[in-house]
Amino acid sequence: MAGTRRPVTTIKEQVYQIIKEDICNGVYPPGYWLQETDLSAALSVSRSPIREALRQLVADGLVVEYPNRGVFVKEYTQKDIEDIFDLRIILESYAIRRSGQNLTSAYAEKLNAFMDTLIYYHKAADLQNYINADTGLHQLIIELSGNNLVISTYERVYSMVQQFRIYSLTSKERFDESVTEHTNIIQNILSGNAREADRINRTHLELAREKIIVYLNKKDALP
Repeated sequence: MAGTRRPVTTIKEQVYQIIKEDICNGVYPPGYWLQETDLSAALSVSRSPIREALRQLVADGLVVEYPNRGVFVKEYTQKDIEDIFDLRIILESYAIRRSGQNLTSAYAEKLNAFMDTLIYYHKAADLQNYINADTGLHQLIIELSGNNLVISTYERVYSMVQQFRIYSLTSKERFDESVTEHTNIIQNILSGNAREADRINRTHLELAREKIIVYLNKKDALP
């Protein structure tokens, strides 16, 4: 997930987290050739932890290794995006339906804090920080599932689309709709109306998927 890097204990884990976040943040765009020598120099480490980190990223589905060519940041197709968002909808729907059983006062406080933060960054027209808060909110919603397997699966799936987040909010109209949707999702979870929260969230994710697919199709149409 985006946000503060989690504590790590080995050089390999640190290298893995840095490269992963750089992929998710667009530093290394789709199709970028991740060369061990360049990464080793940039991160001031030997090639061994770089190689191990790249293997893990291959397993995560964030990069692809081609024999005799190297390792490249994965390029996503429309079908990839559709599949990823289908799974996101399933996982978040499950979490929202379970939220009534797991909504403590601490979680309620966090949800309210995210609502205030999203409204603040929307008013400030601060898209990047809004997106970061958006990421944190959806992660919190997943935590409300109380299911560790759902949480770990979601983290892997969400990482695949993080680099496209900004393209789901390319217009002011969509930015305005997004903050309203988030506010309504939070308010319905807090009031115990999981069905309505789920309905709004599904629409929210479907709209995000559509915007990302439009971006990919335009990108593919470029000469």
